[in-house]
Amino acid sequence: MKNNTVNTDAAGTGAVNTDVMSYADDMERTDPDVMTGVLAVSRAMDFTAFTRADALRALYAERREPEDFAALLSPAAAPLLEEIALRAREETRARFGNSVSLFTPLYISNYCENGCVYCGFNCRNNIGRARLQQEEIESEMREIARAGLEEILILTGESRRMSDIEYIGAACEKARDCFRTVGLEVYPMNSADYAALREKGADFVTVFQETYDAERYGALHPLGRKRVFPYRFGAQERALLGGMRGVGFAALLGLSDFRRDAFATGLHARLIQRKYPHAEISLSCPRLRPIAGNDKIKPKDVGETELFQIICAYRLFLPFAGITISSRESARFRDNVVGIAATKISAGVDVGIGGRAGGGKGGEQFEINDGRSVSEIRDMLLSRGLQPVMSEYVYV
Repeated sequence: MKNNTVNTDAAGTGAVNTDVMSYADDMERTDPDVMTGVLAVSRAMDFTAFTRADALRALYAERREPEDFAALLSPAAAPLLEEIALRAREETRARFGNSVSLFTPLYISNYCENGCVYCGFNCRNNIGRARLQQEEIESEMREIARAGLEEILILTGESRRMSDIEYIGAACEKARDCFRTVGLEVYPMNSADYAALREKGADFVTVFQETYDAERYGALHPLGRKRVFPYRFGAQERALLGGMRGVGFAALLGLSDFRRDAFATGLHARLIQRKYPHAEISLSCPRLRPIAGNDKIKPKDVGETELFQIICAYRLFLPFAGITISSRESARFRDNVVGIAATKISAGVDVGIGGRAGGGKGGEQFEINDGRSVSEIRDMLLSRGLQPVMSEYVYV
């Protein structure tokens, strides 16, 4: 893949305007074999070619290969959804018991240098921009901790200028004082930067590839460093090279062919798991949601039934992976998914900046669909015979 310099646009965002497969000079390159394999297999997969017999064989296979995963995602598997869900629940209980982990996201900055057309943080979108100061971050974290949560996910917009490594690292240090587990969902970076954040207390990194269709990816990301497809694809591997304990994978379902994106997500996760067997692997299942300035955005062809099929297929293909169900989804749907296939659920969610202790300082990334508090989510889990888990880790 050829090198490319970073061109700064008129807004001063450091935007990359180039072919989506070209790295900028300062971007660390990872071995392309995983990406090449994922893209080649997912592009070639014909989901309409599978039969009911193929789906049944995949459902009851002792060891599922990528073709079995594709069969479980196929239209032919849809009439078998009840059987698939029962099998997924068996796998979940066998690997995770009846425990469900709780966490909440904390957005500390919404400045962004990307032009993602589906995102409320888009640098061309007219929203209130804000960045919490460190004392404000500490206040937000202490307010969250009062609800009993012991896991937090720190998020920023993708602006290294406004949320540099030192800024994120300081937030990680504060989080370590309040929580047992600290996750990050920030811009992709080089392995040395991930190592620096690991030293400050971060445990895991989640990166949404958004879509694995490179052509569609280019149309959705007209500017910014996020436009560089392979750099984003390699983020989880660089995070593990930097010493992170775990990594999360996701496509934003509804941006492109949802079956192909779900398949590529699962295959990507599996190949990284095999390459780094010590790593904790997790999957998120977000669907497209309306954003500020565009309430017409809807997920393409992926309703709740299709989403449920995807989540159950993830569980059967990757039985040891954690699966998170987002507050993008309705309370009813989330309640039905936990205990069947999902093993982690967000609670007390606010996707704005400073919305807990400071009254709100900046615009939101997207609209949430389930705003229940930590105590409400905990009570729901208990009412279903599930065990709310605030943290799985003890540090000595």
